[in-house]
Amino acid sequence: MHDEAEIIAEYVAALKASDRLGEQVIYHRVLPEAEAQFAPNRRPWPTAIRDLLAMQGIRELYAHQALATDYIRSGRHVVVATPTASGKTFVYNLPVIERFLQDRDARALYLFPLKALAQDQLKTFRQLTAHWPKEARPEAAIYDGDTTPHFRKKIRTNPPTVLMTNPEMLHLSILPHHEQWVQFLASLQFIVVDEVHTYRGVLGSHMAQLFRRLLRICKQYGITPTFIFCSATVGNPGELCQQLTGLPESDIQVITQSGAPQGKRHFVFLDPYESPSTAAIQLLKSALSRNLRTIVYTQSRKMTELISLWAGQKSGPYKERISAYRAGFLPEERREIEAKMSSGELLAVISTSALELGIDIGALDLCILVGYPGTVMATMQRGGRVGRSTQESAVVLVAGEDALDQYFMRHPQDFFERPAEHAVLNPHNPVILKRHLECAAAELSLRPAEQWLQAQDVQSAIRELELEGLLLRDADDTAIFAARKRPQRHVDLRGAGNSFHIQTTDGTVIGSVDGIKALRETHPGAVYLHKGTSWTVTSLDLETRTARVAEEKVDYYTRVRGNKDTEILEVLDQKVVWGTRICLGKLRVTERISGYERRSVRGGGNLLGIIPLDLPPQIFETEGLWFEIPMDVQRAMEDAFMHFMGSIHAIEHAAIGILPLLVMTDRNDLGGISTPMHAQVGKPAVFIYDGMPGGAGLTRLAFERAVDMFERTLAVIRDCGCELGCPSCVHSPKCGSGNRPIDKAGALDLLLRLASRDAASDEHLREQFVLQPVDHPTTTTRPAQFEPTAHSASARPETPDTATLPNESALCRGVDGAQRSEPVHPPLPAGGMPLAAQSPTSKFLPPARYAVLDVETQLSAQEVGGWNRAERMRVSIAVLYDSATDAFTAYTEDRMPEMLKLLEEFDLVVGFNILRFDYKVLSAYTTQNLATLPTLDMLDVIRKRLSYRVSLDNLGSATFDAPKSADGLQALKWWKEGKVDEIARYCEQDVRITRDLYLHGREHGYVLFTNKAKQKVRIVVDW
Repeated sequence: MHDEAEIIAEYVAALKASDRLGEQVIYHRVLPEAEAQFAPNRRPWPTAIRDLLAMQGIRELYAHQALATDYIRSGRHVVVATPTASGKTFVYNLPVIERFLQDRDARALYLFPLKALAQDQLKTFRQLTAHWPKEARPEAAIYDGDTTPHFRKKIRTNPPTVLMTNPEMLHLSILPHHEQWVQFLASLQFIVVDEVHTYRGVLGSHMAQLFRRLLRICKQYGITPTFIFCSATVGNPGELCQQLTGLPESDIQVITQSGAPQGKRHFVFLDPYESPSTAAIQLLKSALSRNLRTIVYTQSRKMTELISLWAGQKSGPYKERISAYRAGFLPEERREIEAKMSSGELLAVISTSALELGIDIGALDLCILVGYPGTVMATMQRGGRVGRSTQESAVVLVAGEDALDQYFMRHPQDFFERPAEHAVLNPHNPVILKRHLECAAAELSLRPAEQWLQAQDVQSAIRELELEGLLLRDADDTAIFAARKRPQRHVDLRGAGNSFHIQTTDGTVIGSVDGIKALRETHPGAVYLHKGTSWTVTSLDLETRTARVAEEKVDYYTRVRGNKDTEILEVLDQKVVWGTRICLGKLRVTERISGYERRSVRGGGNLLGIIPLDLPPQIFETEGLWFEIPMDVQRAMEDAFMHFMGSIHAIEHAAIGILPLLVMTDRNDLGGISTPMHAQVGKPAVFIYDGMPGGAGLTRLAFERAVDMFERTLAVIRDCGCELGCPSCVHSPKCGSGNRPIDKAGALDLLLRLASRDAASDEHLREQFVLQPVDHPTTTTRPAQFEPTAHSASARPETPDTATLPNESALCRGVDGAQRSEPVHPPLPAGGMPLAAQSPTSKFLPPARYAVLDVETQLSAQEVGGWNRAERMRVSIAVLYDSATDAFTAYTEDRMPEMLKLLEEFDLVVGFNILRFDYKVLSAYTTQNLATLPTLDMLDVIRKRLSYRVSLDNLGSATFDAPKSADGLQALKWWKEGKVDEIARYCEQDVRITRDLYLHGREHGYVLFTNKAKQKVRIVVDW
């Protein structure tokens, strides 16, 4: 151990003294070693557990382990957010094994975000009781995509004590088939959620709904399991777990102080003159010569392969002791690399974030970070891979040109002083919520009184799903069913939209991309990298959601160009910061991709050409913040001959680049728009929004920390040494306009002007901070309107105008506690949702005069050559109901001109399959296009809702217990027998049923039908 410490210290000293790299070392700090802190358990362990620990060389638990296990053993939910290698595995394994000793039927579910983690933990769990007799050991098994069908069935029928799986298997295989898991679920005592900090953003929104679905099923079996969360160090572990599960935060015990020992650790910040990869290779070469066990983390597969290429070709005697490790490797390949690192056979591994999580690869000495990992949490997590045996270790951060990298090169002390970021998610993302509500209803019918369903946004989502025909309410309004079987198959937990498949020319699927990113990343001509091979996209089929690629070696990469605009739908909150107004709200973003750039891989990314594209716009609703630029500031800048548009564009880029300091996210998860005049705001504004449908909660937290956002944005622009702007401050790698126009000096001047606005100006803004209601015609989604009040327009034209919202408004409290005004949704009646009053068309008055029509024919489809020749069938009888006279009239074939003329007098013509059949038959008697008549085809409406047809007989029987009196075949037989009166009576009965269904739908907002499961359910209608 002493020799290793000397080697690490000598390595760092040699680096700082190096002729080539020494001057590039910006900062060096040594984190001192920490002694272990122990504490006795308040509840003594049974002898078997004490012996188990003794076999591991453990006499007593660390303080955080003892505290956590005490809580768990008393039935309390716990989240343990402590550094890497602090022994979190014992926190959940010991209580589970103890419960097994008390109750052999008790079960535990272990959830891991990666399959490799499950493999690692299975080995650890089995080793704990390996010395016990086989028949006395608790069993553990992995249930994932690699488990064979034979073992899957065996696990279901005879579940182990511990079932280790991942979110996808819980979503696709366990919850949809919970009736096959009764033995396991009815005995479930613990739910262990490892690496819970990874469940943020879009994945976090999915997981929040997945846990609610799991808890519904547990409740069905009378089980209330104890949650055990394990996390890296995040700023809000309790809040994160509360949002994920819906459990009260007060019920979750938070443990963040670690009692584990820590060896001395060197942190070195290095800002390379050459490329980061070149510097990393030099660092790795020096480490290998000292026999230091090293892990190199890169930010991309490309960088991993670049460094691995050197390792494989130029590392001389170390060639066989270095390996790459990244996503895309086969499971058996990853297991082999992990085992070789753990045993010491491998000396170094080059990895993407795939090895960031707690996979055991042994005690390492040196961690080289090629690029800042994006968050303090991720940096400490990756750095925690070294020194796990409390030996002295080192972490070297090699900066890239990204804004965050350079920020910490200029402010290294800030890295160690700032707290860990908050993990952010939106548990009620409306897009994701709707998908999981449908899944939950398919697993177990929803009950309107369920606690989960009482939230306003959940009920709104249910209404939308009913209108889409994806959820069906029973006749008595006591249960809600899913219209589709296995909707889980259509939900990707890692994305917000429907995925696009990426296929080669032979049809092999080599990857997928989320729908919201498909046009940006897989447009025709895009270069797509997969497993070190470059492919070009030959076509993008939006209907089949397929991108086809061909393998092609190219010396360029692609970047899209386009433009965006945004519409404010609703203002959720607003406040005054830095002498201007900043708002939080719901936005509708429209992105248009106009073309793409080809840029050289060499030569600093020189532009090779711009290729135009003709793609449909992408429109999605999300959450975002925006801040106004006061008109007096704009005028002052223009008077000083500064480029105003380039200035606000630069601020937008810099703010997005620095936001990961405040929110645990990547800049690619955010979007931005800067405009010199926004129609709704009435002045210049900068928008920053969550870059996924429904939002992920990122800008909500940024809004709360708006002052910090402005200060950090100013610092990153002011402190960057470049003259005109660069990727370290105001350039964005994904700018749709190629970072033009950009004015760094103007951005700095603008921010300084805002920062210097006096307190009196702020106070005046707060006085003007009153929302004025504006009347608007009712629409499904109403954009917020911004109009100046008379006094703000005349008295202080240089101050921000006063905002106004849609006419339904009431005072509420904003996220910072100040009183705000925001739209208020009308409360829903308990136990149900009368949709007639809430359907999109219910605002229209019923037609003054309407008709209901049904036509019977003389000839069958077979006799005229098929249904597509209905105009040849000829009318036997047509019955028309007139609402003005409340009369049913039968028309024979010779009276068709009379009836057709009468149809033109109605405000609405109602029928059942009238567009595809009745009008087609009648077209033989007129040259008029009957489809131009105001028509409601009930069958067409219902078919679009359900994606399948429902008969008039089914609807009449379910809604009124009034089935049809006959059918079309019987009517054809009557015609041949000359029984015209029978046809007329039958036809009138169909018209009567159709009319009554129409009236029922208008009054109640639904009609009933009997589904394939023989359940009488509602189909929401809006006629």
